[in-house]
Amino acid sequence: MEVLDKDVVLKQFPQLEQPLLEELLQQSTLKQVEEGDEVMRTGQYIKSTILLLSGLLKVYREDDEGNEFLMYYLEPGSACALSMMCTARNEQSQIKAKAVTPSEVILVPSHLSEIWLGKYKTWHNFVIASYRQRFEELLQTLDSVAFKGLDERLLFYLKRHVKVSGYQVRLSHQQIADELNSSREVISRLLKKLEQTGALTLHRNYIEVHNLDLV
Repeated sequence: MEVLDKDVVLKQFPQLEQPLLEELLQQSTLKQVEEGDEVMRTGQYIKSTILLLSGLLKVYREDDEGNEFLMYYLEPGSACALSMMCTARNEQSQIKAKAVTPSEVILVPSHLSEIWLGKYKTWHNFVIASYRQRFEELLQTLDSVAFKGLDERLLFYLKRHVKVSGYQVRLSHQQIADELNSSREVISRLLKKLEQTGALTLHRNYIEVHNLDLV
């Protein structure tokens, strides 16, 4: 665990009032996680609310066969709403989270998060906003799965990935297929069609996205 830097925390969480910021610095801890490291796992009792200071986390469900279903990405300056819910209810996690890139997470002890809800207006607003944002993202994901074909789901997936990590999508066709519960051959065929429209370019180790609105 490392010491939190006040300026860095303030930059990512500028909405937090000064007394709350001081408590956060004094009583929370900073954890470094490497790419691929698990931050949350299914069945785990979550003892801390997770805030992301830097990097990128992927929050997802995994079935008994190891197939992943992406729920949302966690970006710097945001909180994992599901970790908040688990800590508040002292329940086991039903999801997993892992680092997409080397990341820094702030761990807020569960009892503090509960106290701050009544003590600090900015924390209360932050928690509510986190719930609302994740709920809206989950609705978008549900709509994508329930009402759209695989080609539209792939577009939705790529747009979301571009939003959080830029125009170079460093995922293999197999990784994309796994997250969309499809096959590598089908995904490769759909990506090739997108390349023919000029929306993206396929490279050996990554996908360069140009304009997905062309489709």
